[in-house]
Parts: sequence; structure tokens; C-alpha cells
Amino acid sequence: MSIAQALRDGALILQPVSGTARLDAELLLAHALGINRGEMLLRQQELTVPAAFAGLMERRLGGEPVAYIIGTRDFWTISLHVTPDVLIPRPDSETLIEAAIDHFGPHSPRSILDLGTGSGALLLAALDQWPQARGLGIDISPAALAVARGNAERLGVAGRADFRLGDWAEGLEGRFDLILINPPYIARDADLTGDVLREPEGALFAGPEGLDDYRRIAPMLPRLLADGGMAAIEIGHDQRESVTKLLCDQGLEVRAQHDLAGHARCLIAKRGRLAD
Repeated sequence: MSIAQALRDGALILQPVSGTARLDAELLLAHALGINRGEMLLRQQELTVPAAFAGLMERRLGGEPVAYIIGTRDFWTISLHVTPDVLIPRPDSETLIEAAIDHFGPHSPRSILDLGTGSGALLLAALDQWPQARGLGIDISPAALAVARGNAERLGVAGRADFRLGDWAEGLEGRFDLILINPPYIARDADLTGDVLREPEGALFAGPEGLDDYRRIAPMLPRLLADGGMAAIEIGHDQRESVTKLLCDQGLEVRAQHDLAGHARCLIAKRGRLAD
């Protein structure tokens, strides 16, 4: 079977389980070939379909996310190793990096804090964006921290990235120019389907309203934010008002940044007079 035919058949087979069936088939076939997707598409006339492709397709049909099958996920300007111990980085979360670039302009944050770092996606993307910065990633999961440390080493930024086990910012001292936060924000009884069901529950759910972790994090931010700094906080599509209130109650100034779909995806919090 040719590469082109395998991709056509694969896309049809995966349509019932994926909204990106063609892309999934391409990524899985490239992984089976041991090359990247771009090279596979350019060289497809000279390549043959390896036997391993069928097994990868079976795993995808069983509901396993592509990122876990191939072990990698691109995010911002970097490529990350991911495992079932971490949330799969999503393009929506890149809105936090965009918000930080807008805030700092031609300047660079010197110190970066990533609360709930997971794979290290946000912190490592920020360190790649600002080569002079140093960062700290905190997570409650030792397994997630192991993934993040490995990613920092592979990306060559381990000397500028520290990772610690912790419960949000409990016991943490110091101030940071940039704080990045993508906490769990899905309501416990939300009706979820698809790939997300395979991801770590602790990185997804946050009580009956999806607000439990925001309630814990908001009071920590005034003491952690440096003068002139900002926190970029990811939110669910319907949480702008509720999370904004939690932050404003701590004396923070808040505005929203929208993702490519037009949803308020990131809240930008800065120190206000009441937080000083």
C-alpha cells in the first residue's frame, strides 16, 4: 500500500473517534516511519508503509491520544515529550505566552514562575522566548516534574530552569516578573468525551464549579508578583467574571486576553494599589 492510500484509509478509519482524523493518521504514520510529518509528506513517493502503523492506529481507535502514542507535542516554538502523567499542551494555552509578550514588549522578564508546570510547556516556552530569563516550575506530581525536567534538558535550558515539588505556591518566597498558571478548571460533573478522558484527573477537575484552585491561588499572587510584573492565568470559556472577581478581591488589576476562537482564555493580573 502506498503512503497516500494509507493516509486516505487511515483518515476514514479515524473519523468516528477524532475531529482531526487526517492529521492523526499523518502523525502516526510519520512516527511509525521514524521521521517527522513534513519529511514523510515530501518523500511519500519513495516510502513504504511499515507494519507498526497498524498497531498505532489500533491504539488511536481505542481512544488513546496521539500525543501519548507518539510521545511528543509541539507547543509555541518548542517540541515537548509528553506522557500520561501530564496534561497534553494545547494551542489555547499559547495565549498566556502571547499575553506576556504583549506586556513586556521589547524587554524581558528576569524571573518566571510556572504554577502547576506539568510537562513544563509554559515555563520552557517562556525560557525559549526570553534567553536571559530564569524560571521555576512547581507541581504536586513527582511524575510530572520528571517529565518537565527531561524536557528542560532536551531543550538545553536545564541551567535556567528549576523544578520543585509543591502545592501551588504554599511556602514559596520571593517575587517574580512573570507568573504563568494553567490550573485545573473543569467542573467535577462536566460531561466530557474524547481524548481528555485519558488525561490526569488532577490536572483537569477543580470542584463543583471548576473554581477550587483559583480560590487557593488568588490570595497568593499579591505577595509573589514583582513590581511591573504580571500573572497570566488560563480560564475556561465561561469563567471570566467569576475568576476576575476572585483576583480583584485581592487588590489585583485584571484584564482578559482572547484566544484565536475569540474566547476570553487568559486573565492578566497585575499589582494594584490595594495589593501593595
